[in-house]
Amino acid sequence: MISLRYHIVSITAVFLALAVGVVLGSTAISGRLLSGLSDEKNSLAQQVNDLQNDRNSLNAKLTEADKFASSVGPLAVKDRLTDRTVVIVTTSDARPSDRDALSGLLKSAGAAVTGEIQLTDAFADPSRADQLRDLVARLQPAGSQLPTAGDPGTRAGGLFGKLLLLNPANNEPQATADETASALAGLSNAGFVKATSGVKPGQLAIVLTGGAAIGDSAADRASTVARFATQLDRSGAGVVLAGANGSANGTGAIGVVRADTNATSVLSTVDNSDTPAGQVVVVMALREQLEGRSGRYGVAGNAEASSPGTAG
Repeated sequence: MISLRYHIVSITAVFLALAVGVVLGSTAISGRLLSGLSDEKNSLAQQVNDLQNDRNSLNAKLTEADKFASSVGPLAVKDRLTDRTVVIVTTSDARPSDRDALSGLLKSAGAAVTGEIQLTDAFADPSRADQLRDLVARLQPAGSQLPTAGDPGTRAGGLFGKLLLLNPANNEPQATADETASALAGLSNAGFVKATSGVKPGQLAIVLTGGAAIGDSAADRASTVARFATQLDRSGAGVVLAGANGSANGTGAIGVVRADTNATSVLSTVDNSDTPAGQVVVVMALREQLEGRSGRYGVAGNAEASSPGTAG
């Protein structure tokens, strides 16, 4: 007769055997698993190392390309803008080094910079749009008319066009020196601009921006700058909107312009003005503007060519 004790011992032996099997099995599996993970880790480490080497190689090539562009840039633009006058307008996020580099190339091209204007952060602030729109209406030169569009960028572009650009038909100022000084002082006192002293109108203008805008109001800010530059172009012989890497995407002013066929039909854009090569293209695009043509230049996916004359 099989006793209860025999059943208990049998059941205990079965569970003990299962436990030993699980332990031995998991040990073997863990060893294989750890070995596999170690191999994968080594493989990933090698891939990371290869990518870092590739990146370093590409950075070295870019550095050499920038050095080359910096050295030949003045020769590439020589005499392209002889006796032309240019006004430089920068946004608050534009890099001073890019502005200075462009100023040097303009000099090499034979042009004279007649003034520099910086649009402050408040200029494109949606919360101050009504204030800017009202101030622009009060500061317009006598006898002039502002665009009918109600957005602040277009309205401001209309005012700045009168103040900063010569009439393309006769090369004469579109506002008196006193009107220009008074308007710029009013905009400066309100915190919308910073201007160098003695600003004089030019035949051409560069609007220099940074990269893509960030924050909740990024799209509105980009739109204001884009519409400003587009309207400014309609007031003179030509304007180029230039920006750093990222400016051609949806939250950059160049991206906004390139999404509007009406704007791109008059305004030229360059999306890599933070590089020596892009800065050369800005000057070349100004020359093209004088000839009544426009284009989308740079390295972004929505550019049509790297520079004027290289399309296709």
